[in-house]
Formats: sequence, structure tokens, C-alpha cells
Amino acid sequence: MRLVIARCSVDYAGRLSAHLDLGTRLLILKADGSLLVHADALSYKPLNWMSPPATFSTVEPDEDQRDAGVTEIWKVSHAKTADLLVVNIHEILHDSTHELGIDPGLRKDGVEADLQKLLAEQIHLLGEGHTLVRREYMTAIGPVDILATDAAGASVAVEIKRRGDIDGVEQLTRYLELMNRDPLLAPVAGVFAAQEIKPQARVLAEDRGIRCLVLDYDEMRGLETGHARLF
Repeated sequence: MRLVIARCSVDYAGRLSAHLDLGTRLLILKADGSLLVHADALSYKPLNWMSPPATFSTVEPDEDQRDAGVTEIWKVSHAKTADLLVVNIHEILHDSTHELGIDPGLRKDGVEADLQKLLAEQIHLLGEGHTLVRREYMTAIGPVDILATDAAGASVAVEIKRRGDIDGVEQLTRYLELMNRDPLLAPVAGVFAAQEIKPQARVLAEDRGIRCLVLDYDEMRGLETGHARLF
């Protein structure tokens, strides 16, 4: 990875056009061919960028460009489109290259698969008398996260999300419509379970007769959450 802090202007041409006037910016040139142009703002979001696959080259400025203060020109062209990112460098303040090696990748904790596994192991969180039938119960339009039965033996389909929004409710609704056509399963009740459920999603779920369940991931893992509880 090459890190360059430079006074530069940037032009992007292709499906859209964009221009950054002369300013001091961080240029990140990665081994995968991507180039990112950052300012000291906007958090992680670059001002402009070129995604891989891309080809990087340097060009000597012509006389007029040199007279305007340009010392070096970077061109990054996308391999599959006509998009082109051009960086006119006026002054390099820092230039370093670092070998980062192969990244082991991001290991996410608390993803939907983790929540599904924990809820299957603690199926009582659905209510007293509930029993797990199976995880990833396959339907014609995809797998339901958990199929269980309640204390009366009726089927319960559970859709699990980290953050529950309207799309998740719609997804569970489609599963329920299909499952309730199966005489061996019907009637099937629905439970929408998530670490956080948006108010609009809760209103829609309850309007459709779907029960909402908020999951405390830390508590399910046996960690102290510090939250006050009545019992």
C-alpha cells in the first residue's frame, strides 16, 4: 500500500464527471489497483476513488501544466469501463509504501447466524413450552431461520435479524403465506426477532399478527449487560 499526502487536483471522467480543486489530500494506492482520495473529514468516505480492476500509470506534465505548478500526473483507468481518474500533483508532502501482507479478514460477532444458533439453543425465549423443530427450515422461496412449536403444538416460524426493519417483516410475511398453505404446518404463527426493531417495522409486524421479540445478544451469551431487570 502506498500512502501519499500531496497538494493536488483531481478529475474523474466516465459515467459521471467530477472535479476537486487544488488542495492537500491523502492518496491511497492499494495493491488491488484501487485509488482512494481522502480529505481530513467525512470519516471513512473518500472524496473520490477508482475501484479495481484498474491500471495505474504516471505521466509527465506538459509545458503548460508545469507552468501551472503540476509536477506529476497520475492516471488510473478502469479495466472494464472507460472511467478515468486523473490526479494532478503539485507537491508531495509525504510518500511511503508498506507491505501489509494477506489480511485474515473481518470476523463479525453477533451476526444473524450467531443469533440464530443462540436462539435455537435457548428456544424458551420464545415463550414457555416452545420446542425447536429445526434451524434453516427450507421453503420454496428460501429458508426460515427457525421452525418451532408452541406449548399447544402449533407451528411457529421465526425470522432473525440484527436490525429489524420493514424488509425483514415483508420477508417473514412471504414465508408465512407460503407455509400456511401446507396442511401439515398450518396454522403457522410468526415471530420477528432482532437485536433492535425499528418502530415502523414493529407497527407493520403487529398489524399482520406477527409477534416481535428483542434479543439481547450479550445476555444470550451469558455476559453481564448491566441493564436493570425486574426479576
